[in-house]
Amino acid sequence: MTLKKIHAWKILYVLTLISSFLLHVVCEDDLDDYDSDQDFNNDNSAAVQLFSNLAFNQFSNISSVFKDDINEQFGFCVTDVDADWNEAFNFSKNTNFLANCARTTKGDMMQRLCTAAEIKFYFNSFYQSGGEAKKASFLKPNKNCNLSSWVSGCEAGWACSVGKNKKVDLKNSKDIPVRIQTCSPCCAGFFCPRGITCMIPCPLGSYCPLAKLNKTTGICDPYRYQLPSGKPNHTCGGADIWADITSSSEVFCSAGSYCPTTVQKIPCGSGYFCRAGSTAQQKCFRLATCNPMSANQNITAYGLLIFAGLGFLLVIIYNCSDQVLATREKRKEQSREKAVQSVRDTAQAREKWNFAKDIAKKHAIGLQTQLSRTFSKRKSQRQPDLTRGVSQAKPGTDAALAPLPFGTSHQSKKKEKGNLTKMLHEMEDNPESHDGFNIEVGDKNTKKNPPRGKQLHTHSQMFRYAYGQIEKEKALQEQNQNLTFSGVISMANDIDIRKRLTMEVAFKDLTITLKGKNKHLMRCVTGKLSPGRVSAVMGPSGAGKTTFLSALTGKAPGCVMTGTVLINGKVEPIQAYKKIIGFVPQDDIVHGNLTVEENLWFSARCRLEDDLPKPEKVLVVERVIESLGLQPVRDSLVGTVEKRGISGGQRKRVNVGLEMVMEPSLLILDEPTSGLDSSSSQLLLRALRREALEGVNICMVVHQPSYTLFRMFDDLILLAKGGLTVYHGSVKKVEEYFAGLGITVPERANPPDYFIDILEGIVKLNTSTGLTTKQLPVRWMLHNGYPVPMDMLKTIEGMAESSAENSAHGGSAHGPGSEGQSFAGDLWQDVKCSVETKKDNLQHNILKSVDLSQRKTPGVFKQYKYYLGRVGKQLLREARTQVVDYLILLLAGICLGTLAKVSDETFGAMGYTYTVIGVSLLCKIAALRSFSLDKLHYWRERSSGMSSLAYFLAKDTIDHFNTIIKPLVYLSMFYFFNNPRSSVTDNYFVLVCLVYCVTGIAYVLAILFEPGPAQLWSVLLPVVLTLIATHDDNSKVVDRIADMCYTKWALEAFVISNAKRYSGVWLITRCGSLLHNGYDLNNFGPCLIYLVLTGILSRTVAFVCMVTFLKK
Repeated sequence: MTLKKIHAWKILYVLTLISSFLLHVVCEDDLDDYDSDQDFNNDNSAAVQLFSNLAFNQFSNISSVFKDDINEQFGFCVTDVDADWNEAFNFSKNTNFLANCARTTKGDMMQRLCTAAEIKFYFNSFYQSGGEAKKASFLKPNKNCNLSSWVSGCEAGWACSVGKNKKVDLKNSKDIPVRIQTCSPCCAGFFCPRGITCMIPCPLGSYCPLAKLNKTTGICDPYRYQLPSGKPNHTCGGADIWADITSSSEVFCSAGSYCPTTVQKIPCGSGYFCRAGSTAQQKCFRLATCNPMSANQNITAYGLLIFAGLGFLLVIIYNCSDQVLATREKRKEQSREKAVQSVRDTAQAREKWNFAKDIAKKHAIGLQTQLSRTFSKRKSQRQPDLTRGVSQAKPGTDAALAPLPFGTSHQSKKKEKGNLTKMLHEMEDNPESHDGFNIEVGDKNTKKNPPRGKQLHTHSQMFRYAYGQIEKEKALQEQNQNLTFSGVISMANDIDIRKRLTMEVAFKDLTITLKGKNKHLMRCVTGKLSPGRVSAVMGPSGAGKTTFLSALTGKAPGCVMTGTVLINGKVEPIQAYKKIIGFVPQDDIVHGNLTVEENLWFSARCRLEDDLPKPEKVLVVERVIESLGLQPVRDSLVGTVEKRGISGGQRKRVNVGLEMVMEPSLLILDEPTSGLDSSSSQLLLRALRREALEGVNICMVVHQPSYTLFRMFDDLILLAKGGLTVYHGSVKKVEEYFAGLGITVPERANPPDYFIDILEGIVKLNTSTGLTTKQLPVRWMLHNGYPVPMDMLKTIEGMAESSAENSAHGGSAHGPGSEGQSFAGDLWQDVKCSVETKKDNLQHNILKSVDLSQRKTPGVFKQYKYYLGRVGKQLLREARTQVVDYLILLLAGICLGTLAKVSDETFGAMGYTYTVIGVSLLCKIAALRSFSLDKLHYWRERSSGMSSLAYFLAKDTIDHFNTIIKPLVYLSMFYFFNNPRSSVTDNYFVLVCLVYCVTGIAYVLAILFEPGPAQLWSVLLPVVLTLIATHDDNSKVVDRIADMCYTKWALEAFVISNAKRYSGVWLITRCGSLLHNGYDLNNFGPCLIYLVLTGILSRTVAFVCMVTFLKK
């Protein structure tokens, strides 16, 4: 079907609706039997008015009769039949045009109205003409108008009567009545098409006066028809057509004027505006500009005011975005400083008291000695028989003291001492007490224990408690310089250090091979990692150090891992202990827009035990900050590439601290000292040794450590290329072992560097040793009695046969027939390996193992709350980026509101099309930042056991702020520069649903693609989908695709919200436009629901992709 035919159908359907209204205009006998000739001839005004009122009353309730039929046929453009009929044909306010028509026709008005057959004939001809007004004016011949009979009523603007006292069955849709008598011009307020001899009333909002001949052009103004030639007595009549605004714009009440009736047009006054087809003038807003005959009010002033207000607000946010968090952190810092000062004051008071106590003890001992001597002399004079017992006592001891005077017993003295000792012990046990101490002795003056643990609530109390504990630990460490593991355990009884679950990791014949390629990444590694010891993994590049750590953590997708891994002597999956395993990646994956303390505090809250009191968590974080030397930069932002933050060494220590604050039992670090100077490396290793003293099993990859740093390790795992073990044992015995092989470290050479140079091939072994670099792993295996593969035995001459019996492994790294394989075979093996790798990734990411860590971390809801706080802080610190997004939206609203006007002909379809494209594009690109920039952080947090759902929901919840605010920002410009008929509320709801939808789609793009391709897709998708949604081709396949495009639903909702504001004379235009585009007025709610469901579905897909497709 061509576009013209579609355009004709839209007019046909609507005009059929009009015919339904007119079928029962007069169907009662009282009007037919009404004898009005005499009254009209006598110009009886009362009779004429009575006749017009009776005529109107007959079709005032016709809509209820045809409601079901109208809803069935025109439900897409007529939602409320009664309301639409009243807005189009309710002439009850002014029926003067009916009275005038009745007076003009002298009571013959009812005999001039079109029957159903005539209306059907007219609209069929209109459809066949393609919907064009010029072609529609030439109808096919009929009973009244044909080649042999062409009366004056057949001309445009004229009508005839069936004759006086003749009844007309208006419901007859088959036979056209003979209507050729008393032809006259069509009444004002009616239109009479050319080719039929009846008339139809014009709807409200139209202006249908009698035409006047323009002698210059020969056209009957304001219409487009001409007078017939050869008929000098023929005059211009009424209107000749009513259709859509493009075909019959002359019938519409012009913009700048309003038409209270179809025969009256009044210019719009100052302070009012009148749109096209208005029946009343509308008052302008206070600040709007409305000159006389204004077609629309100019509310640009409101837009400029809102623009200025939003701009001022955005400038404030841009310049002061960090002040909110800075002020909060400043108050917290003051509370912490007060707590530190209080602890220091208490410690100083304790030291002064201990000093005074020591002096008092010395004076007391001297006084006791002097008194003892004095009383001994006197007693020796008076009681010589008692001097023997006293002289035997050593001077200065309690035995040498005489009984005190005043009758004080020895027991009361001990009691008094006990009270004083109790008070001193209380001062020593509670250094965080800020109440000072009282020198008076007595039960009433002894202080109660201050609140601890769960009883602490304020920041000041928690910091005072934490720093008090840290000061006690420092004091005990000073007293015990050479701490051992057992010493730390005994010290933990005094300082309340919680004991952790110890993890011993043993591995035997651990071998990792790439799937499909038979290439060994690590081979026959045997040993164990013990709790309380720091193990260093060293080796040249390509030795499989990182692969070894990945194998320990169970992260070796795409590889075949053979051998045995024992956890505390049991064969258990190490993933079951991931809540107490800390893994520090080689890259410093730290949130740059958070402070050092915020990064550590978030990790502690999400990964420590859920039932651990908050003060204890604060204590854990403060210990880590203190041990890593991060106190000076604790409130500094870590920094990003664009914004400078802390130094590289401090950033590396924060990276380690993220795992230390969760109190792991097994801590694995991948090159934590790379890029650090010697002092920073020693500071980091001291902190790790302290963790090891608490029973933590620590294993780390180290590159080129200094000799001092090397001696701080307990064990060494030295790997050769290919993942083969050269040495695994105590650091103190490594030089002794290599010396037994004839390899001696030269003077002033760093042992680890020298060994790595040998394995790298830089330093050649002395021929006197009889060894090569490839033979060192075999030597180690034979030294410990480990089974050796046959291919490795062949590297040592003369030992293959003697040692073959001890070998439990055989075969080469390459399968038979691997050489000489065709290109197709290699390609097939690569594809097969890639598929198996992806399969392993999916299984590793989706399948969950049993939790054996004995640690209950916070649930999804609590982690969601913690994530919400973190993402909110990041949003505040990135407020400048948000401000730029809002400014771009403001400019887009101004440009589209000024250039893409919402026209009446299309109900704003073109302007709203640009809106859908612009808003989708800008909001998608902005939403990409939510997940594109945090992929590495998510992968790290996910691998440590943190909730992916909480992370995703928190991100999405914070983005809801933009979902709510961005439509307001855009509409503040677009609406006030365009001023469409639809309400701000409708436009806002559509934009909110649209932004919610495109944000979800942006999540999918951000997770699946890298930032560059994701931005490209964000630009292309809205443009391509909009082109599909607005296509004009008659293709069912494209229509089906368009029905699934979110752009169609958004555009339909915009057009519907605007189209439902058009009524009256706009009825044909509204129905025709909706029919042409395939829209339905009832679909406003469903369109919004579809947009929201698309947003929910896309978020679900994004979450599944985020959980499934992790980093390889």
